[in-house]
Amino acid sequence: MAALIETRGLTLHFGGLKAVDGVDFALQSGEIHALIGPNGAGKTTFVSLLSGRRMAQSGTILLDGEDITRLPAHARVRKGIAYTFQITSIFPRLTVFDNVALAVQSQGARDLLDRTRAALARVGLEGLEAQEAQALSYGHQRLLELAMGLALNPRVLILDEPTQGLAASEIDSFIRLVESLVPETTVLLIEHNMEVVMDLATRITVLNFGQVLASGTPSEIRADPAVQEAYLGA
Repeated sequence: MAALIETRGLTLHFGGLKAVDGVDFALQSGEIHALIGPNGAGKTTFVSLLSGRRMAQSGTILLDGEDITRLPAHARVRKGIAYTFQITSIFPRLTVFDNVALAVQSQGARDLLDRTRAALARVGLEGLEAQEAQALSYGHQRLLELAMGLALNPRVLILDEPTQGLAASEIDSFIRLVESLVPETTVLLIEHNMEVVMDLATRITVLNFGQVLASGTPSEIRADPAVQEAYLGA
């Protein structure tokens, strides 16, 4: 089956630091794929290349067979790649409704009211539309950012450390929410919480020193000696 996103030899070096070093990767449509690895392994840089926030020095990125390697970030959003949760990037002084409405409006959508309300309801924030975003709890701010991503109707949703700072009860709710997104939305997840990774992921790719160390199912990754030595056993 052809991958929804595929990279071939993707590379980005910062001086002598090989942040992403010849990465071959495939994201299949309708899966939840986790990207894990030690700090500094290149995970955030890699998804920044996928989303267009950084440009690769060499290699290729394909979206459903189309070469998007040189497309800017806004063009990739329009093609269905949404990247959220690297940091909480809401507009704090705007209302909850207006935060999501801006995301809908950026797509040129005409049914702004319905799509905004639908995105808020999807993450459980209905009834909070009139609140200023800065007045929300941290967990609700993260849900708001997820609503902003979902309002873009993405084909691929990239979540960077989404459970960081969440309480245990919020993490459980988040897991169920992400599970509800597939197969309509394909999810690529960077996450350090291995319980979340093993609970959510269909497949896992492990990065180490900017290169792919292993890729497989959660059980295959858990049993991989090289992964245990580089990451899981740490």
